[in-house]
Amino acid sequence: MHITLSAIGKLKEAALKSLYEEYKKRLTWKLSLCEVEAKNSPSQEGRLLLNSIPLSSFLISLDEHGENLTSESFSELLNDIQINHKGTVAFVIGGADGLSEEVKVKAQKSISFGSMTWPHLMVRVMLMEQLYRAQQILKGHPYHRAQ
Repeated sequence: MHITLSAIGKLKEAALKSLYEEYKKRLTWKLSLCEVEAKNSPSQEGRLLLNSIPLSSFLISLDEHGENLTSESFSELLNDIQINHKGTVAFVIGGADGLSEEVKVKAQKSISFGSMTWPHLMVRVMLMEQLYRAQQILKGHPYHRAQ
């Protein structure tokens, strides 16, 4: 599995950066990070995000209006991408103003981490944990203990 994470802003906060790096270290899947800096508009950010991902990627946007998935459903989605989409997936995380309409339209799937608003830099860490959790679910590892 090859994962591209394209996100607005640079992760500078030491605690968040440390958590991000910890989950990245645990992942056996290949991960590429592209941090995009743009402060003009969601449409400019959107173009930069879309330009930063491989064309063949299955595109997933992280958006507050996206589908709420369980960790098991998320792992099933990634398994499907691995089998049916050559294992290449890209996640896009917008900035404070969200994602542009262009990104939303091009995304093949849109997911949410709930209806609450999360800081976009924190969403990056939450995604990393869920990627690791999905990897462990697919391996049958007990890291994920369903209630």
